[in-house]
Amino acid sequence: MIRVLLVDDQALIRAGLKMLCDAEPDLEVVGEAGNGRDAISLAARLAPDVIVMDLRMPGVDGISATSRVLAERPATRVLVLTTFGDDEHLYPALTAGACGFLLKDAPPGELLDGIRRAAAGESPFSQEVLQRLVRRATSAGVQRRRPVEGLTAREQDVLDLVGEGLSNGEIAERLHIGVTTVKTHITALMTKTNSPNRVRLALLAHT
Repeated sequence: MIRVLLVDDQALIRAGLKMLCDAEPDLEVVGEAGNGRDAISLAARLAPDVIVMDLRMPGVDGISATSRVLAERPATRVLVLTTFGDDEHLYPALTAGACGFLLKDAPPGELLDGIRRAAAGESPFSQEVLQRLVRRATSAGVQRRRPVEGLTAREQDVLDLVGEGLSNGEIAERLHIGVTTVKTHITALMTKTNSPNRVRLALLAHT
């Protein structure tokens, strides 16, 4: 059972997400918060596996809440829900430790899949969000990396598909290899590129 904490200052959005999660046998909403301060408190008390986090909230915002939650509970996965025009918060949320980014108006199936992928250690993100994240990082002065030396042809293939936002299962299917093999390649990529998470790999693939 995946324990989920919903954090959004709009009660209607929380209600919709809770309804989606409650209909799934493997998801359990253990708490809800309308601001970052309550999110930090509930995360410490309820120990959720995944926090679905809004970024724009009164008082303590989602970026600060993400940073403080992960400082205390680094194993917690924070999945950000963002609106289409909220570019300025994307890269700071990544820096704070968010594992993935999805649009609030994403199809229900994509949202549910994102929660499951986050819980499994993956970094789900909408392709639109990735493109905006890369643009934002570049405009913020993040240095472009030189081509990474020492990657095998297969590792490069995996890196390219991570950049497309594919899950491990989808990468395995595309390349006709096992999921365990994909995980091995991604671990090697993180080590060789000094990337702490899958989103950083995705950024690398696009820059």
